[in-house]
Amino acid sequence: MTEQFDVVVIGAGAAGMMCAAVAGARGRRVLVLDHSKRPGEKIRISGGGRCNFTNTDTRVGNFLSGNRHFAKSALGRYTPQDFVAEVEAAGIDWHEKARGKLFCDGSATQIVDMLRARMDAGGVELRLGVRVGAVRRCAEGFRVALPDGAVRTASLVVATGGLSIPKIGASGFGYDLARQFGLRVVEPRPGLVPLTFTGDDLARFKALAGVAVPVRIACNGAEFFEDLLFTHRGLSGPAILQISSYWRPGDRVRIQLMPEVDFAALLDAQRRRNGRQKLQTVLGYKLPKRLAQDIAARFGDDRNIADLGKADLVRVLDGLKNWQVRPAGSEGYRTAEVTLGGVHPDDLNARTLQARAVPGLHFVGEVVDVTGWLGGFNFQWAWASGVAAGQVA
Repeated sequence: MTEQFDVVVIGAGAAGMMCAAVAGARGRRVLVLDHSKRPGEKIRISGGGRCNFTNTDTRVGNFLSGNRHFAKSALGRYTPQDFVAEVEAAGIDWHEKARGKLFCDGSATQIVDMLRARMDAGGVELRLGVRVGAVRRCAEGFRVALPDGAVRTASLVVATGGLSIPKIGASGFGYDLARQFGLRVVEPRPGLVPLTFTGDDLARFKALAGVAVPVRIACNGAEFFEDLLFTHRGLSGPAILQISSYWRPGDRVRIQLMPEVDFAALLDAQRRRNGRQKLQTVLGYKLPKRLAQDIAARFGDDRNIADLGKADLVRVLDGLKNWQVRPAGSEGYRTAEVTLGGVHPDDLNARTLQARAVPGLHFVGEVVDVTGWLGGFNFQWAWASGVAAGQVA
């Protein structure tokens, strides 16, 4: 006998569980399906295990999308303050870090437990370790094939995420389903991902592996002030993760070292104080020692700073403030925190996340072409889009 539900949610991640909880609270009979053995795996590993669950400065400008206004409706109706209220009601202690990033004081599993408790309160049924088969339209809405039979539902919510971090079960199932029902899919690609290099650049960065430094970084009109980290594969750290979402193969990335330091003034002051200092010594006042040595060596300048002329100063300043690199690629989905692209926003209703041409079919969270910056924005999109669909599914 085929079971009948009001709502079936495919995907027990952040957006899927939030959607199910909201729909269940409305009295809907809800089933959540996931091929993983545990729900909320991406929540568990996020924020170093403490879950950067939202950002107080969330706004549409913090997101990349084929329709830059699309996320405005959902984000405006379910705000970071709304989620914080739920966190506090669940007795979860939290703290704020730089730039509005909110984290659990304890474990990220507290967020998963909170969502599971909300689903339980709404009578939501959760089935894990289940492979979803064919999905078809039927008289009742949709028929979803499962290993032990099938279920029918009036509303189907796709919350399957993207392709990032395949070791926790990421797949392209949601994109395939969207295409099956005639929706457009913006080509997925890794986002918030370390960038890789080859040749001399790679050799240089390997020698600096482990060094971190604040920079101003820019590419294709986007600019961030964050920390950069040198690695054995290339460049990483928050600055690189942020700009990677804007970078395309072949593009150059512009990096400003010591962005808040007037190095010309610093060099002039040190020249008056002790002109026999080396360039690497002065650089070392503001940069990690290994990086200061590397930069001085790159300029090939072992002279005392008193002997540096105006042309030398211009060359050094340009190297610090306008350093340009051309990545060979990225580390790909293996380490990408998110997937850019996804179901085209113009094929969805911004208020309900329902497919315009397929009544009852909703797409929420990362599977949609809405991708946030690093810092809790993607979770806020998951909560907001999940609520938007849960209120109507």
